[in-house]
Amino acid sequence: MGRLPADLPAGVLAHEAVRLGQRASDKLDALRRSGAVLVDVGAVDSGYVDAMLAREELVSTFMGEGVAIPHGTNEAKAFVHRTALGFLQFPDGVDWGDGAIVTVCIPIAAAGGEHLALLSALATVLVDPDKASALRSAASADDVLAILAAAAAEEDDEVDDDVDEEDEIDDGSPDPERAVATEGVQS
Repeated sequence: MGRLPADLPAGVLAHEAVRLGQRASDKLDALRRSGAVLVDVGAVDSGYVDAMLAREELVSTFMGEGVAIPHGTNEAKAFVHRTALGFLQFPDGVDWGDGAIVTVCIPIAAAGGEHLALLSALATVLVDPDKASALRSAASADDVLAILAAAAAEEDDEVDDDVDEEDEIDDGSPDPERAVATEGVQS
């Protein structure tokens, strides 16, 4: 995905944490609903929801392409039992302020320091217009999980391709450009 890091525990995004066809009266309602998903799956205590609201006061969690990734403040880690994600789809959109309309919220709770990796990975996938569109129109929790799994598989293939290219470049053969650059240099 920019994918979810491979070393995350299984079940980070549980089937029951995917909520489609949601409605929210405003951004605060959407944030509360997002936090409630994390509470419902046992990932956080209810105090984490307040920390998500506090984070949003500090900086918007809107990422573009109709997606927000609400999460708590650093101080909120005391409320986190385990790393988890949720997925909430708001087909009618939620006004996130400054002209931003959110149709997908992916709340995040991280027990350790992996929250930055999670945020980065999610942002990379979700700012892709095609993937974001597919998530906005997903018809089932299985669809959501399949879209995210496919994105992770794509990234794995890209990473494998990058490694293969590096292997081809660094195969132990003399590099003609390096030889020219180091001519006359004494060791």
